[in-house]
Amino acid sequence: MTDFNQPFDKYAKAQRIVTDEQAIQAAKQVADFALIKRDERDQQRQLPFAVMGLFSQTGLGGIRIPKQYGGAEVSNRTLADVFRILSKADANIGLIPQNQISLLNIINIIGNDSQKRFIFGEILSGSRLANGGPERDTKDSKTLATTLTIANNGYYLNGEKFYSTGSSFADYLAIKALHPEGHVVLTIIDKATTGVEVVDDWDGFGLRTTSSGTVKLNQVKVLPELIFDERLLSDAPTYRGAYSQLIQAAIDVGIAEGAFEDTLAVAKKARPIVDAKVEAARFEPYLLQVVGKLKVRLDAATLLLQEAADYLDALDRLDFVTAEEAALASIKVAEAKVYANDAALTISEKLFEIGGSRSSLSEHGLDQHWRNARVHTLHDPVRWKLHALGDYYLNHKLPNRHAWI
Repeated sequence: MTDFNQPFDKYAKAQRIVTDEQAIQAAKQVADFALIKRDERDQQRQLPFAVMGLFSQTGLGGIRIPKQYGGAEVSNRTLADVFRILSKADANIGLIPQNQISLLNIINIIGNDSQKRFIFGEILSGSRLANGGPERDTKDSKTLATTLTIANNGYYLNGEKFYSTGSSFADYLAIKALHPEGHVVLTIIDKATTGVEVVDDWDGFGLRTTSSGTVKLNQVKVLPELIFDERLLSDAPTYRGAYSQLIQAAIDVGIAEGAFEDTLAVAKKARPIVDAKVEAARFEPYLLQVVGKLKVRLDAATLLLQEAADYLDALDRLDFVTAEEAALASIKVAEAKVYANDAALTISEKLFEIGGSRSSLSEHGLDQHWRNARVHTLHDPVRWKLHALGDYYLNHKLPNRHAWI
């Protein structure tokens, strides 16, 4: 039996998920386990190696890998549900694997058959993939200082990455770098390669246990067969941005669900204000109104998420996707993300207004909902999604094609 109190053995045999229902059940299993000592992990910044071990063992890491390569290729609706379930229990557990799922999608778009067979096979065997994230002190999140050089008939990476979510749990790291010819490449490296240093120095006030810190690369050798030319992403319209953002929206909806569940719990324990003249706070008319509004907001966010996922599923069934169809995917997911953003922040904040002073005590750990929501919603700010929505509907301007819309 696997010891989930230790880092996962990448060579241990992972289970193989083959149906959507199995994926949902596995997510519920991991979510239940994630709730155990969640608050302690958050307060003491203890990395969830045990939970991520179970995530790998259940086979969740490969649920969107195409069936021809041995994956379940679950629907986008199921994918969104999986991340919603995980994030309701612990947003950290939702965030850690989201880059892996998005990266596998990119590899499926631009990789050749042998590259896919190797990487997909490793993931289905239980290995994990994390990103060496954006870099500090650059003019924007797309600018790269990390370089791929060619020397002594080999390829080498040099640079430093930050926001490298999940890097402490990973077996492989995905690193974007500048090719000597000037274009961007995606490289996959074994984390154990000489010259790789992972530093868990993430100290954000939310998502504390995601290991979203620094990756240092000092003359790291790269296998030529694991270098991907990102220029191929522009060869034909894709909805990779919408796909990635769907997961982000699902994480926010999951946070909102967890916060709403705790809101109901604290409301049943809260004392009423004297002027209400009721025996318990849950009978206060104004409190009931607030709870009703929060539930409507949560339901709207959930429905928009499902609608966006269903549209991506419809596109998955097509042999070719037009630029207009890919753009509409981004628009539908952007709408879902706007509501998910609002639901996560509003519900996690109103929780304390309803619960009263006692709900703010550290022993309850209720503040993590808002902290996690606030940090996660800083990704891909909704002000630009609203701008894209307005420009699309008013001027029929198609949104830019990248991973943030």
